[in-house]
Amino acid sequence: MQHTINHKRRITAIDFGRGAALVAMAIYHFTWDLEFFGYADPGLTTQGGWKLFARAIASSFLFLVGVSLFLAHANSIRWRPFLKRLAMVAGAALAISIVTYVAVPGGFIFFGILHQIALASLLGLAFLRLPAVVVVLAAIAVIALPQYFRSSAFDHPTLWWVGLSSAHPRSNDYVPLFPWFGAVLLGIAAAKLADGAGLFERMRSWSLGRWSEPVQLAGRHSLAFYLAHQPILIACIWLFSQIVPPSEASREARFTGACRAQCEATESAEFCSLYCVCVLDRLESEGRFAEVYEGRPSAETASRLQEIVSACTFDSEVSVEEEQ
Repeated sequence: MQHTINHKRRITAIDFGRGAALVAMAIYHFTWDLEFFGYADPGLTTQGGWKLFARAIASSFLFLVGVSLFLAHANSIRWRPFLKRLAMVAGAALAISIVTYVAVPGGFIFFGILHQIALASLLGLAFLRLPAVVVVLAAIAVIALPQYFRSSAFDHPTLWWVGLSSAHPRSNDYVPLFPWFGAVLLGIAAAKLADGAGLFERMRSWSLGRWSEPVQLAGRHSLAFYLAHQPILIACIWLFSQIVPPSEASREARFTGACRAQCEATESAEFCSLYCVCVLDRLESEGRFAEVYEGRPSAETASRLQEIVSACTFDSEVSVEEEQ
């Protein structure tokens, strides 16, 4: 039996959970910024525990989006506040795309976590009235589909947001519909079950103590926190770099290190070593390395880069097979 949602009193535990996810996100982004400025090893945040940390952060944040969507609109969709919030999130997502396209055109954010939240909030409305078991099954399908189905039909840039292209496009924050909408659906399902058990009403009486108030504050103003934290972190590290510059590594070494770190997330070390050297050698031989390294490739170079990647992938696979 579903209870009537009380909108008058906030659930501080959910604010705290959202705030904690934002703090974790800031920690990850701080490490990414250290890597970007040269204070950490290239590719550090794209592998191992840091990669799992990033996925856990995004999953928890999107899960709470589903919970919050249910809490706000379970009784009936409150269109005015919903559309106002949707416009704010979508506008912020658009602003991030524009800013990153100007700053890092080679890896700009065309469908990051804010884009996902905007679309998922809209699509999630269709699942608020469905039984929890149906929502869970839909979540499993959304999460599992990219593992079993990918197609070149989704390779056009206008379809990258779906998440079913044959290869992952390059972006500094890529959170496509599949599989990440599944986390939002799980949040909706969990909220429906919690509401049916009366858990939310009990949670409204919980008090976490004054120590948690800064984190709760961040959770209550999550969009503002998200938009502000990276510019502040980057500004602080930039100022530090003017006083204590990072030790210089060659551009080639940084490129190869980042390439191998990203490649070894899915391929063997032997393959990645051959592949990354191949890509670097071909870019340098054609005089295109500087464009790609600095993240400002021309349309011709971007097209040629895809050809180089395909050729080096094939050559490296053949070399590994011949050595086995």
